[in-house]
Amino acid sequence: MSVLHMELGANGYDITVERGALDKAGELLKLDRRVLIVTDDGVPFKYSDKIASFCKEPHVVTLPQGEQNKCMATYMKLLEKMVEFKFDRGDCVVAVGGGVMGDLAGFVASTYMRGVDFYNVPTTLLSQIDSSIGGKVAVDFAGYKNLVGAFYQPKAVLIDPDVLSTLSSRQLACGMAEAVKMFATFNEEMFCEVEENYDEKIDKIIIEALKIKKAVVEEDEKEKGLRKVLNFGHTVGHAIESIEESSDYPLFHGECVGIGMLCMSSPDIVKRLRHILHRMDIPTSWRGYEKELKAAMLHDKKAGGDTISVILVDKLGTFREEKMTVDEIIARCREVLSLS
Repeated sequence: MSVLHMELGANGYDITVERGALDKAGELLKLDRRVLIVTDDGVPFKYSDKIASFCKEPHVVTLPQGEQNKCMATYMKLLEKMVEFKFDRGDCVVAVGGGVMGDLAGFVASTYMRGVDFYNVPTTLLSQIDSSIGGKVAVDFAGYKNLVGAFYQPKAVLIDPDVLSTLSSRQLACGMAEAVKMFATFNEEMFCEVEENYDEKIDKIIIEALKIKKAVVEEDEKEKGLRKVLNFGHTVGHAIESIEESSDYPLFHGECVGIGMLCMSSPDIVKRLRHILHRMDIPTSWRGYEKELKAAMLHDKKAGGDTISVILVDKLGTFREEKMTVDEIIARCREVLSLS
């Protein structure tokens, strides 16, 4: 068992990483109360059932899978369920699923009665290494990702790598793209390890990525400075993702971030990133309309006035922040994307 402690004073919490950890949820999470378990139909039912078996009074809500459910309507539905089942401030919410479930359930927990306890049980690689810790919770609104949200830390995070066995290779690759993001900016040695072979190193990759995310959040919980580095690849990535949502076969979040990283890296790193992404079957190009991409970026939360704060990587293991206009970002995108 590996236990990392998020050092945030009164808001600190343990992040437990262990194969078979779901079987210890009763010991590691405080579930002897009313518990709203939020999951989706893409997550094997046995995971939410396992959590429910440890609860004094479990209420499981299973939502349709997909980003489209991370919205105000679903948020309101969950609040109504909590009122219906007479939840009070002493009760809690548990997310069992990927980043969408964590964001949504966390936002519900942060606002119900001004905040109830929240636990995160991430079941995708992407959520295990990134979104499950750090306290960012949100819903999409008016067509834009994470527009309405809060910083609200969980009481504990339970990570069981065994659950990854049920994921598709595409879902695993998307999570690996987020790990590559962290290693490109902070840990050249781990970047090289992933570049060489990542299939047999999942547990190590999860823990090393969590260490990076933990250190960044501890120094900058509310994203005033250093935490912005975690947005490497996300300015362009989120813009592409918001456009892709209306597609019949949309790209996944990790795939969009992978493309976004290519736009914000030096030529030699782009070459190495392409190699890694190709091996993971993640697309390394995107065809779209420049006008749409610009419009999506203008709604970026990192925008300030006429510029957007972006993270650039010129050398592995390092990064720099720069304020760029949308036109300057588009100019970089033209080098790797097919825009018309």
